[in-house]
Amino acid sequence: MNVTISDAVKYIGVDDKTIDLFESQYVVPDGVTYNSYLILDEKVALMDTVDARGMDEWEQNLKAALGDRKVDYLVISHLEPDHAGSIARFMELYPEAALVGNAKTFQMLPQFFEVDADRELITVAEGETLSLGAHTLHFYMAPMVHWPEVMVTYESSEKILFSADGFGKFGAMDAEDDEGWACEARRYYFNIVGKYGAPVQALLKKAATLDIQTICPLHGPILKENLGYYIDLYDTWSSYKPENTGVLVAYASIHGNTAKAAEKFAEMLREKGEEKVVVSDLSRADMAEVVEDAFRYDRMVLAAASYDGGVFPCMQDFLHHLQSKAYQNRKVGMIENGSWGPTAGRSMKAILETMKNVTILEPMVTIKSTMKDTDLPAMEQLAEAIVNERI
Repeated sequence: MNVTISDAVKYIGVDDKTIDLFESQYVVPDGVTYNSYLILDEKVALMDTVDARGMDEWEQNLKAALGDRKVDYLVISHLEPDHAGSIARFMELYPEAALVGNAKTFQMLPQFFEVDADRELITVAEGETLSLGAHTLHFYMAPMVHWPEVMVTYESSEKILFSADGFGKFGAMDAEDDEGWACEARRYYFNIVGKYGAPVQALLKKAATLDIQTICPLHGPILKENLGYYIDLYDTWSSYKPENTGVLVAYASIHGNTAKAAEKFAEMLREKGEEKVVVSDLSRADMAEVVEDAFRYDRMVLAAASYDGGVFPCMQDFLHHLQSKAYQNRKVGMIENGSWGPTAGRSMKAILETMKNVTILEPMVTIKSTMKDTDLPAMEQLAEAIVNERI
């Protein structure tokens, strides 16, 4: 893989196109990258390793980039196994190299690897530096973006931010993404980092003080142009503001009757001038993508069948995903279905009410088994309320 950063800064990461589920839960049809970087100066610094799945290729890349040189420092930005999975192999290859991390890094490191007592450990704190010669590394702590030991590194001579998981995305380095960078970066962000908006905001404030010309994340492409676009998106995402005007209609249907009501409701919204309406079947859609859409748009409608005195499980699962990712600042409408004792509405409401600044719009529509003409006025009333809340 030929990825150019600069004469002194080399990309030595790998693509993983055989993985089926990232973190054993997110589908990645276009694979994922494990990014690792090498800075060649008077001293040589390696910026993170890769997942053990890509270790052999990474080792080849590392040795090819080094030639006859050795590594002086391994900077550990993040200990999650998709980045730290080759640290043990690195320590075998370069027994004299120092490990660079923060206090939390070295507190957690023995949980993953055995470290020889004579291995040099360099503990860095906020704002401290490490000189490699012409290049100087500046360290900034980024706790809970999205683990407590995370830190980012700014190289001041070439103005490069090594951003850990920040600005990462799904997809192999050579993946063709017709919808652009933001599509898979958004799905990555909200499902992996989304809970931690406040820590991301804190990191963005630190980044705003730096002259950044290149961003090198641990997943996805190196970013060199129009950096304001990426930073503005991260500001929007991490402040839980809607990115686009639109409505997600997410439904949980057992025999198809609730699905028909959801599709009819989406049609009503479009007839009332709503330009962007996304309809998702929670029983079949990629849950991570529906979570992404819930955060992307300013409004959402939930349509669900009642089930076992509650709500159909895929809707409950969806709402718990949103709850765990700190879903907030949205307007939500509800359609429930039940044959003898509708319970979906109260079950959905109970979960929504735990979320910050989520407004439940009236009326809640109740359908008995199948949608009938008598249900349409209430659906029209809810559709009107949804449209009137457009940002």
